[in-house]
Amino acid sequence: MPMSKAAQAARAEIPPPPPPLAVPVTDSHTHLDMQDTTVAEALAKAAAVGVTRVVQIGCDVERAGWAVAIAEEHPTVSAAVALHPNEAPRLEAEGGPAALDAALAEITRLAAHPEVRAIGETGLDHFRTGDDGRAAQQRSFRHHIALAKELDKALVIHDRDAHEDVLRILDEEGAPERTVFHCFSGDADMARHCAAHGYYMSFAGNVTFKSAQPLRDALTAAPDHLLLVETDAPFLTPAPYRGRPNAPYLIPHTLRAMAEVRGTDENTLATHIAANTTRAFAF
Repeated sequence: MPMSKAAQAARAEIPPPPPPLAVPVTDSHTHLDMQDTTVAEALAKAAAVGVTRVVQIGCDVERAGWAVAIAEEHPTVSAAVALHPNEAPRLEAEGGPAALDAALAEITRLAAHPEVRAIGETGLDHFRTGDDGRAAQQRSFRHHIALAKELDKALVIHDRDAHEDVLRILDEEGAPERTVFHCFSGDADMARHCAAHGYYMSFAGNVTFKSAQPLRDALTAAPDHLLLVETDAPFLTPAPYRGRPNAPYLIPHTLRAMAEVRGTDENTLATHIAANTTRAFAF
């Protein structure tokens, strides 16, 4: 049944700001370039509720360049640059291996910029890319792993329906010292595996979804010193505003839900997350 105009309007409505956090935190993964606001407005709105820094993700050559420029302009923005896993097979399909090589070379150039604190989001996506694109994804992923180690920067991983292959390639290549699973999507067993390897786990608004009990089990299994929080905005808006536009200022909803799942208070969790994010991204 088609959605009514009233329902469409409700979905587009901007959620109100939550009560501020007492302990400031960072949105460890956002896409300001995809949000319907100016960067200055997004940052001010986030800061007003205790989200005082964001990591802007550039996931293709053009967006990576934009991320670096915005980080140069705004002191509370740090950049991460990479080719998204789905970008690698697209480039190779359209222009052959040379096109992918050229894009990786430009990402390598941008990655050396001091405002770039991470290489990402990279990794594997078996949901949107079929068998014919997986070799390109893996080649790109291995390049980004090597780049993060060469530059001593964090590696930010996109892992969608590809847990086994992501973990295998990290083992084969040797993971960087600071490795972050963005929008962590594994279960409790995977959380324990990541903890044993010292991988950071960043949780997004989907941890609040009713269907996400395995993700909440993973959150319970993860140790305090490896937890991060993110929006992945404009995606994955937390409850009670699922379906509306997401933005960094909504982080408090996710953090408070995380604290409830873990049976702790929000200030204690925020203190851990703030320290972890500083350590992971070397702010």
